[in-house]
Amino acid sequence: MSSSEDEAASPVLGMAELLQDFEPLKPLQRGDIVDGEVMAIDQEGILVNVGHKYEGVVPPREMRSLTPEKLQEIKSGSDIYVYVVRPATDEDQAILSLDRAQKEEGWFDLQKRLDENEAVEGKIQGMNRGGAVVEVKGLQGFIPLSQLASLGRGPSDRNQEDQLAGRIGETVQLKILELNRQRNRLILSERLAQQQQREEQKDKLLEELEEGQVRKGRVSGIASFGAFIDLGGADGLIHISELSWDPVQSPEEVVHVGEDLDVFVLKVDRDTRRIALSLRRLQPTPWDTIADRYEVGQLVEGTVTRLTGFGAFARIEGPVEGLIHISELTDKMIEHPKEVVREGDTVTLKILKIEPDRHRLGLSLKQADETWEDQETLEPEETEPEPLLLEQQNVE
Repeated sequence: MSSSEDEAASPVLGMAELLQDFEPLKPLQRGDIVDGEVMAIDQEGILVNVGHKYEGVVPPREMRSLTPEKLQEIKSGSDIYVYVVRPATDEDQAILSLDRAQKEEGWFDLQKRLDENEAVEGKIQGMNRGGAVVEVKGLQGFIPLSQLASLGRGPSDRNQEDQLAGRIGETVQLKILELNRQRNRLILSERLAQQQQREEQKDKLLEELEEGQVRKGRVSGIASFGAFIDLGGADGLIHISELSWDPVQSPEEVVHVGEDLDVFVLKVDRDTRRIALSLRRLQPTPWDTIADRYEVGQLVEGTVTRLTGFGAFARIEGPVEGLIHISELTDKMIEHPKEVVREGDTVTLKILKIEPDRHRLGLSLKQADETWEDQETLEPEETEPEPLLLEQQNVE
C-alpha cells in the first residue's frame, strides 16, 4: 500500500473512534448497579459521582447495613458500588443505595459460589422451631433444623431450644442448597459444609500419610469388627485383630471412645480412600519376649488349633503357636494326629525348642506325660506300719 493510501486510511479510523467517543450514553435506570466515586460525606448521606455527568446521594436509610467501622473506611475519592433507586431528574439528584447494591452483589456472589460448589460464611442471627435464621453476604438465609450440625438430641424440646439459642451470634460455614433471587429465597446447610470440609481434609491427609508412620489420633467410634480413629480430618480403622497381640472378644476391652492414642499406619488405599491402622504393631510381639517367660523343658498348657498329616499345632498364648510333631504325640504308632487329639483340646505340653527369630516352638505331648509320671514316681508313698512294729510301740 502506498504512503498516500496510509494517510487516507488514518483519518477514517480516527473519525470512527471519535464518533464512538461521542456516542450518546445510556441513561441510568432504576435497578442499575454502577461504580461511583465518593465526592463528599455529611449528615445528609454520601454524595457519589456515578459518571454520565450525574451525581447521586446515598441517604442514611440506604446504608443501614454498613457497620461503623465500614462507614469510617469510606473516604472522599473512594470507589463504591451503588444501586440506582431513583434516576436523576432535571430537578432532583439520583437516589442511590449501598444496602441494595450489597444485596445484589451478594446474590451474584452466592450464585457464583453455588455454581462452583464452594462454601460460604454466615452468622446465625436467630432461631425458631424450624431451624436457624442466618445472615450471608448481607442477605437473610435459612438453615433447616435437619441441616444444622452438632445439635445433640435432648430429652425434650426445651433442651433443644436451649441448644439453638446458645448458637445465636455464631459464625458458621455453609453450603447453598437452594437459591432463588426472584423469590428472595436462600436455603443453606451447615452439615454439608462440614462434610465437604472433612472430605477436603481427608484428601490432604491421604496425600501426607505413608505406611509405617506413627500418628496421633482419637477413638471416634467402636464397632464389633474394630475401632475408628480420627486422625485429624479422616477416620482410619483398627481391625479387631490389630488391637492387641492377645485374643480380643470386643474392642471395648482395649479402647474407649474419646481416648487419645498413637497408632501405626498399616495401609493407605488412596483409590478407595481407606486407611488401615494398628495398635498392636506399636507393642513388642510375644515372640520378642518369649525367652523371658518360657524355657526348654518347661511344662505349659496349650490349645490345639489345627491338625496336619505331620503333627498338631497348639497355641500357648496370643499368637504364639508351636508344633507337636506326630512323633511327639504318643509312644504308639499312629497314622494321623486325630487319633490322639482334636482341635480345641487343652493339653499339657513340654517345650522342646524355642526359636524366637523364626517364630518356631517345638512341643511334645508324650514327653509331658512322661514328666508327670516321673514326678509322681519321685513322690514318697505312704505305707502302713508293720504289725510287729505296732506291737512294740504299744508295749513301750
